[in-house]
Amino acid sequence: QVQLVESGGGLVQPGGSLRLSCAASGTIFNIGAMGWYRQAPGKQRDLVAMLPNGGSANYAESVKGRFTISRDYRNNTVYLQMNTLKPEDTAVYYCYSALQEHFRGDWSAYWGQGTQVTVSS
Repeated sequence: QVQLVESGGGLVQPGGSLRLSCAASGTIFNIGAMGWYRQAPGKQRDLVAMLPNGGSANYAESVKGRFTISRDYRNNTVYLQMNTLKPEDTAVYYCYSALQEHFRGDWSAYWGQGTQVTVSS
């Protein structure tokens, strides 16, 4: 069974930085895209950043120039470096991955449990 385990959330002051990590483990044959979504209270879950396997990163307009997504392909891990954080970045951040568990298996979407990021003075 596949698991995505996130870490790195917390409370930070405006202008501060945080780094989120997400490691995929379990029965994994192939991983495609890995990325991050976020959901603020009362709002829908929105894409923050996505990094296809071997491709270029995509970012939400609101985080461009402040957030950087990266991957450790050997360890099936994705990171989100968040700089110059703003109160409007406050949300639960969810890790996402599209992957195959077996050779010729279906591609499926997997989600982490979510990690809270709070930006407040």
